[in-house]
Amino acid sequence: MQSEKEKKPVARKLLLKLLGSRDNIQMNASAAVRVGALFGISENNIRVTLTRLQSAQLISLVERGYYKLGDKGIRFAKEIHQWREDENGLVTWQDDWVVAQTSTLPKSDKKQHRNNERALKLMGMKKLANDVYLRPNNFSGGADEVRDKLYALGLSSKTLVFSANNFDSRTQSKAIGLWRHLNLETFYDEGCTEIEKSLARLPSLPLEEATKESYVIGDRALYHVVFDPLLPTPLVDVAMRERYRNLVKRYDDAGAQIWHQFLNQH
Repeated sequence: MQSEKEKKPVARKLLLKLLGSRDNIQMNASAAVRVGALFGISENNIRVTLTRLQSAQLISLVERGYYKLGDKGIRFAKEIHQWREDENGLVTWQDDWVVAQTSTLPKSDKKQHRNNERALKLMGMKKLANDVYLRPNNFSGGADEVRDKLYALGLSSKTLVFSANNFDSRTQSKAIGLWRHLNLETFYDEGCTEIEKSLARLPSLPLEEATKESYVIGDRALYHVVFDPLLPTPLVDVAMRERYRNLVKRYDDAGAQIWHQFLNQH
């Protein structure tokens, strides 16, 4: 865990995540520079990043030299915040699957290949065989919903996405085991402990330390919930996952308050 904590965040990601952490957040250049200083990012790096983000329409300048998310940045933030609603759309699993068949896709298009891999990963899909990826069919909208989400996340629309059931027992057993190496229950348990300890510690820390800690631990937790495969019972302990995700929500809210204080101090 330590090396992850010590990694310096990229300026672009840091600024976008802070501006997108809640609706209508505004930040001026001097506050952005102070944010960078917390993580050892130079003033020049922050100012160059602000200019580039503005050119890319990810942020826009409002009156008095304050920045806020631009239209493209708002779409980015929505994608990040989707995790708060994800569990609401889950249904009881009937031992069937959503399958993505990628054999029709050319391997030569490297950029599209990366987009495909990211989309499949974000939807918790695992490789069962060559060019065959799947996940449990436990979203309320079934294969249609998963297909729409995959395409929205950048998966090539040439990919065949469909539901499947009645695998032979060997294939079913192999499919069920595809997520085992993730050790999700252990991860949820350790994640709950880390967040609870930090929540207890934050009120007693100086503002700068609390701001930095809430970003580092919160960012790591958000990464894990965004990439959580949302498996059904009996593939995972659903109650343990719900406890973890509820704690991440609490931590995200606490972090947003701390950052609000930090950004608005004069």
